[in-house]
Amino acid sequence: MIEECKTLTPARRLVFVRALRMFMRFLVATGRCRSHLDRSVPSMPHWRLATLPRYLDEDVVERLIASRSTTTLTGVRDLAVLLLLARLALRAGEVRGLCLRDIDWARGQLRVVGKLRRPTWLPMPQDVGDAILAYLRMRQRCQHEQVFLCIQAPHRPLGATSVRGICQRAIDELGVKTPGKGAHIFRHSTAATLIRHGATLDDVGRLLRHASRESTAVYAKVAISALSRIAQPWPEAVR
Repeated sequence: MIEECKTLTPARRLVFVRALRMFMRFLVATGRCRSHLDRSVPSMPHWRLATLPRYLDEDVVERLIASRSTTTLTGVRDLAVLLLLARLALRAGEVRGLCLRDIDWARGQLRVVGKLRRPTWLPMPQDVGDAILAYLRMRQRCQHEQVFLCIQAPHRPLGATSVRGICQRAIDELGVKTPGKGAHIFRHSTAATLIRHGATLDDVGRLLRHASRESTAVYAKVAISALSRIAQPWPEAVR
């Protein structure tokens, strides 16, 4: 278990240890090993909100967006996807599931169905609307209701890993080092940028559609200027 945990993230270690302990309890219950052997599995320390959110600086996000081509179908599609991730902090699954009926052009709104399967209407920024419209004008003609499709035939909706692939391709082509290359890094980046520009945790929580305020609290750690005003010096520093 110790050797296996060396290659896992803290969250995955916790899952691995819990699964191993449950398996040992099953063996004890079925008489296949000695009683209380499940207690030999050590606990794995895991503290909620103990880590910093992984995010990109605002200028890196803007450079990634600006790097997408506006003349090719792939570039126009990828630009619209990145803008949805960066401006509205959507999850990859929410981008893939976005349908034509979810766009209210007259009111400038998008309907997003999140993890709780509860639809939420979000305001659509001008650049996001322009990018989606430019893509729809170039998009292949088909019967699919989903907005974003694969470029190569058959022109089906994006797959489970397609949005991550779009993000990873943009990061690799720009040649920047990032703490992650998936779609969620843009969600974290949007929250971190808003906090640093003075947005409240409640405002960020509403945009991210968090069910609990505790889920948003981790982003308070990136508000360096605000934290510096309330931070107390170490006792040694005031002597």
